[in-house]
Amino acid sequence: MAWDGQSVGPWAVELGGAAVVNLAGALVDRRPTPANVELLTRSRVLPTLAPRNAAASLRQPPPVPVWLQMSTTAIYGDGGERVLDETAAPAEGPPQMAGVARAWEQAAADAAQVAERLVVVRTAIVLDRDIRALDRLSGLVRWGLGGRVGSGRQWVRQWVRQWVRWLHAADFLAGVRRVLDDERLRGIVHATSPEPVRNAALMAELRRVLHRPPAPPTPAWIVRPGSVLLRTDPDLALLGRRCVPARLRQAGFVFTYPQLGPALDDLLG
Repeated sequence: MAWDGQSVGPWAVELGGAAVVNLAGALVDRRPTPANVELLTRSRVLPTLAPRNAAASLRQPPPVPVWLQMSTTAIYGDGGERVLDETAAPAEGPPQMAGVARAWEQAAADAAQVAERLVVVRTAIVLDRDIRALDRLSGLVRWGLGGRVGSGRQWVRQWVRQWVRWLHAADFLAGVRRVLDDERLRGIVHATSPEPVRNAALMAELRRVLHRPPAPPTPAWIVRPGSVLLRTDPDLALLGRRCVPARLRQAGFVFTYPQLGPALDDLLG
């Protein structure tokens, strides 16, 4: 059955006693225009409010045992050198990152009224075969543009493989299963590698796996106009967050691919 992403329909009855996993949202890899910020916000907020309203219409609240709400570590904006765990405060901007994420999580907050347990999973960059983030990065390396971007010191989270097909799929799916099954996990949970790397290290590992020679750095003054040609947001490359998955590790979760090298070997080797 097709759904418009915002209306409550006859599917509402299926929510009774079901776990809700809400991943809805338009792709963030686009220019940071007011229209795109509105699109990204609407594509997340409306599909979050509709299931919440549908669950609230059922006769036995709270009808949902667990609600897993996807979010993003971009909510921290530019984190600099700080180590960010789940207790870190969200940033005020940029609008296409922290602004969209704050609205997304605010829409999910009301789900606590219809679910016995609400978990907001803030994800890092998802790397997998045939996924846009990795395709774009590996494409730059293959074209000889595999040097560090900007200062090269901004932090990137290494995911484990596959969201919707990926974290590394094994780790993302295992992490989702842990969140759904482990009643100790509530509130904010980071889905990110325990070993974040700098941008320079990320590009070096990509060159190693793809058998490319060292490349000159790409300065910020080139990234910004280049992002216009690629129709993307330059802050995706220039801003970083040194996030760690404290809650998952405290719960005893073991990552299959905690390090960037083996993860890229598996995906691109």
